[in-house]
Amino acid sequence: MKAFKTLLKAGLLTLTTLFASLTYADLPTTDKNGVTKIHLDQYGGYFDAKETLASLKAGTYEFVVTNKTNKVVGFQIQNYKTHEQLDKFPLDPNETRISRVEITEDGFRYRCPINPTPWYDVEGVKKAP
Repeated sequence: MKAFKTLLKAGLLTLTTLFASLTYADLPTTDKNGVTKIHLDQYGGYFDAKETLASLKAGTYEFVVTNKTNKVVGFQIQNYKTHEQLDKFPLDPNETRISRVEITEDGFRYRCPINPTPWYDVEGVKKAP
């Protein structure tokens, strides 16, 4: 019985570790020019970020946005505090476009202005080193 419990605990630990590792997003990459890339896939009514949006630093970003739907969607990005428009454009089905913007410590927010997509708020952008 003791051996069974030990085996069960080991199995649960393995499964927990496996599932936990699957939920982490990649870290954004920054090229030699200091530009950080964030890949966003837009589906019907929501965005999926391939990289984590936590612990970002102020700087130049390229948002690589792909429309994964069969209809026209859009991408809109603003300064989080001032709501200053940083970029806005439509995307045809399966189209990918890049939005190059400067992100400050104010943070940013983005959404699809065409579909009823809520704002994705990203606060807590750290000061650039």
